[in-house]
Amino acid sequence: MRVQAIGLMSGTSLDGLDICFVAFEKQDRWNFQILKAETLPYPEKWVEKLRNSIHLSSEELLELHSEYGFYLGQSVKEFIDHHDLQNIDLIASHGHTVFHQPKRKFTLQIGDGRAIKLETGFPVIYDFRSQDVLMGGNGAPLVPMGDELLFSRYDACLNLGGFSNISLKHNDKRIAFDISPVNIVLNRLAQKFNKNFDENGQLARTGKIDNDLLDKLNSLDFYSQPHPKSLGIEWCCECVFPLFENIETADAMATFTEHVAHQISHIINTNSLKNVLCTGGGTYNTFLIEKIKEKTESEIIIPEKEIIDYKEALIFALMGVLRINNEINIFSSATGSTKDHSSGVIA
Repeated sequence: MRVQAIGLMSGTSLDGLDICFVAFEKQDRWNFQILKAETLPYPEKWVEKLRNSIHLSSEELLELHSEYGFYLGQSVKEFIDHHDLQNIDLIASHGHTVFHQPKRKFTLQIGDGRAIKLETGFPVIYDFRSQDVLMGGNGAPLVPMGDELLFSRYDACLNLGGFSNISLKHNDKRIAFDISPVNIVLNRLAQKFNKNFDENGQLARTGKIDNDLLDKLNSLDFYSQPHPKSLGIEWCCECVFPLFENIETADAMATFTEHVAHQISHIINTNSLKNVLCTGGGTYNTFLIEKIKEKTESEIIIPEKEIIDYKEALIFALMGVLRINNEINIFSSATGSTKDHSSGVIA
């Protein structure tokens, strides 16, 4: 079976819209080939709209849900036309996360898939997380299915995006969970230097570690909770951002980088992982990667740029393929839901 799908991913760090056109083939196992991939940086107006979406009224949020759906559809259509893509079977869209509160049984990824379908004419699968949350799960992380089917030769897959998450095999089951915030915090701190992000971790490298702040960060309740577990921006607003109020920004960045490296290496070492595939925008933060490598003897594998940048969009494309065939695309062992299931709304 050969299927060609487009995956769309918008991360909480607001780097832009990742679009990945992939050919999948299933024989004894799934194989993939990325045919075209591109990141479309958000215009400043969209950065502001998405960043402020958490503060909107219900009516304004519903309006943005539709507007962003049409924006996604137009962006994909331009991508298809620009690259003259043929034989597209479906589009799978993650959407952009505004709210994520699984304990209250809701999560919201805006970008109405029906609007994407109206713009492109192709079947669209979207809203992958809500069903899992309704079934008692965290609705995250969802990439473990792709890790299992496409990247199982590694002991674990670590994603460094707005948040860090990891998936690994434990007692013959694929488990996964969020580890800590990463770019959602570091990017906000970098904005105080009028930068969108801290390139290579250069600003953090100039700061000094504040041990009192580091202790407060490492003592946050989330880190002692058992998995499965997931994080949202609401938690950062409540528990993390207030800790930086009286700390010099470069020192805050250095300390938070140390904190992230500590939390990630603790998970790697506790699970005796021999090798870890590292992807996501945070992989380019050389200072952070150095810190993680200092704290573990595990081999931290940095793949080719295409996989670093587009692994999540690639996996959501696969999740769309699985969903349209009514095959399981979410592991209950990863999210904590009542059972494995096939999730995603089909437009």
